[in-house]
Amino acid sequence: MTTAMPDEAVDLVIQAPDIGTPELKQLARLTAATAIEALPASNAQAFRLVQPAVFDAVASFCAKAGFDFGVVPRSQRLERVRLVAMDMDSTLICIECIDEIADMLDMKSEVSAITDRAMRGAIDFGESLTRRVALLRGVEISTLQRVYEERLTLSPGAERMLDGFRKHGAKTLLVSGGFAFFTERLKERLNLDYTLANTLEVVEGKLTGRIAGAIVDGVAKANALENLSRELRGTDGLIVAIGDGANDLPMLSLADVSVAYHAKPIVRAATTYAIDRCGLDAALNLFSVN
Repeated sequence: MTTAMPDEAVDLVIQAPDIGTPELKQLARLTAATAIEALPASNAQAFRLVQPAVFDAVASFCAKAGFDFGVVPRSQRLERVRLVAMDMDSTLICIECIDEIADMLDMKSEVSAITDRAMRGAIDFGESLTRRVALLRGVEISTLQRVYEERLTLSPGAERMLDGFRKHGAKTLLVSGGFAFFTERLKERLNLDYTLANTLEVVEGKLTGRIAGAIVDGVAKANALENLSRELRGTDGLIVAIGDGANDLPMLSLADVSVAYHAKPIVRAATTYAIDRCGLDAALNLFSVN
């Protein structure tokens, strides 16, 4: 995240589960902000420090205090957002679906180890997915339904975030290196506009251990974002992308505003903002209203 002196009018937004008044006032003095305004948030606190002039110590202060922060240009208005693209596993939802499927088969440690290496960028995503899906050969499709019903939970603030962006006219894209079995159910449940994910090959009600069709990897995610951006951006629109893993980086790099959500260090280092302590709805406060 950039904390250098900006060329346009900005505010400093800080968010955390708990923000003490002494720390808030100290940061306002440190940055020479002209005012402090409370912002809406669920299960957290959020404040806008208006027109700060000094940014040198912001990152270190917020890290020590346990605050998420963002330097938000006044021109970065919520009403300008045309598309919000988001990853599914560990972003829109709290779980990695393939890990939970494996857990029901007593194979979670083996599958999770491959998942973690892929999310850190240690191995190619396509290779990791092929290896993990192969381990699921023979699994009944009913196991996926059990994962959806019993284990899949939305990330905190997910519905509030989606409602907030939609209220101002944005479209939503759920693009995942995970499985269409889950993205299609979430599309219906959350009224999402577009989805893209991998389709598991199924024969006689059981997984074959293969992906049907081309693998949806980081490049495919980026292509989906780029294609919709051309259609939806207009003359003054903003494209937003949210993700947590290395395979989200191509998509995040194409967005006007990129958000790392409870993400790996490689992702936090490459995005406009990082949300590490709050829910997904904290993304709404990274935009000005009016």
